[in-house]
Amino acid sequence: MITIQEFGRRLRAHKITAEQITNECLQRIDADNPRLNAFILVMADEARTQARELDRELAAGTDRGPLHGVPISIKDVFDIRGTATTAASRVREGHVADRDATAVARLRRAGAVFIGKTNLHEFAFGTTNEDSAFGPARNPHDPARSPGGSSGGSAASLAAGLALATMGTCTGGSIRIPAAACGTVGLKPTLGEIPTDGIVPLSRTLDHAGPLTQTVADAALVYRALLGEPGAAMPAPAPVSGLRLGVLRTYFCDLLDDEVRARLDEAIDRLRTAGTVIRDVEIRHAADIAPVYLHIQLADASAYHAPTIETMPERYTPAVRRRLELGRYVLAEDYARALAGRDVLRREVDAALADHDALVLPTLPIPAPLIGSDTVQIGGKAEPVRNVMLRLTQLFNITGRR
Repeated sequence: MITIQEFGRRLRAHKITAEQITNECLQRIDADNPRLNAFILVMADEARTQARELDRELAAGTDRGPLHGVPISIKDVFDIRGTATTAASRVREGHVADRDATAVARLRRAGAVFIGKTNLHEFAFGTTNEDSAFGPARNPHDPARSPGGSSGGSAASLAAGLALATMGTCTGGSIRIPAAACGTVGLKPTLGEIPTDGIVPLSRTLDHAGPLTQTVADAALVYRALLGEPGAAMPAPAPVSGLRLGVLRTYFCDLLDDEVRARLDEAIDRLRTAGTVIRDVEIRHAADIAPVYLHIQLADASAYHAPTIETMPERYTPAVRRRLELGRYVLAEDYARALAGRDVLRREVDAALADHDALVLPTLPIPAPLIGSDTVQIGGKAEPVRNVMLRLTQLFNITGRR
């Protein structure tokens, strides 16, 4: 599948149309979605209608910018007007959105074509995409493995070439984890940069929305559109030489699969050879990340779902229901302590960034796990899959930093 940038060049050179690329995506969906289960809803008729109209606009001289005519899949927690938002749960049966989420409205204005709504871990409450009312999404590189979660269907749709870009949400890693598991680019913006209204929440304190794309340049294009700046010029690539990078090793590299560790070390060596200034840095209270995250996320999620957990508990998948019920036992003083801990971690991340242009760490400590695995072997020890997958990404949802 071509990139957004390449499609844009070909579109404006009259070598392809929005309708043609949309039909190519729909044909791939017909062929591959039965084995990948990436989509909950395929919006074939709507997508073709959108694409034809955008082709007519371009022929008449109206160019909406880099996303004009680009087929994009949307995680099924975003409202698209006139369409059901299921959040991959039977709890929301019968729901139909009466307006677009702000992020969707901005993509629509930028000329995106909505190809369909993608599968996810129910209510975005998991890392593997296994607990879904529609069954698990599967990794295009190996359908026996998870595509990550919660935005697993989104990442699978992109990696399989069923869309040119996709939208995900991220509460503890749910954009970056599936991007890593499927070999794509995932961007979690800074907290609040992309509005989350019209998106089914998991934790309003920690939720982010952002794109998954094939390349960093494509991510920048979608990100600009999500900011409401679809025509903004692409920033010039920054030279690698002279960049100051801080490598987070303590805690963040303590529990890594051997292959992941080897790839990380190779990447750091290549950056150093290219002239990057690299130093190890530390987040002193990194051991507190998981408890701070869990006390905030569990309590927020349980509060949002309290009415439906009471009235229709049987409609949730069992694992998600158990986690929501667990959130009822978070005490107010625990929540308050977690918010204070968030402030400590935010100050430590900001201090680490004060002397560096960026921080470097792996996204996933392990390769994409097999579907159905509860544990994974690291260093000869069995570790819980969910805990391991979240281990390296939670910090930046807690702090809200990109």
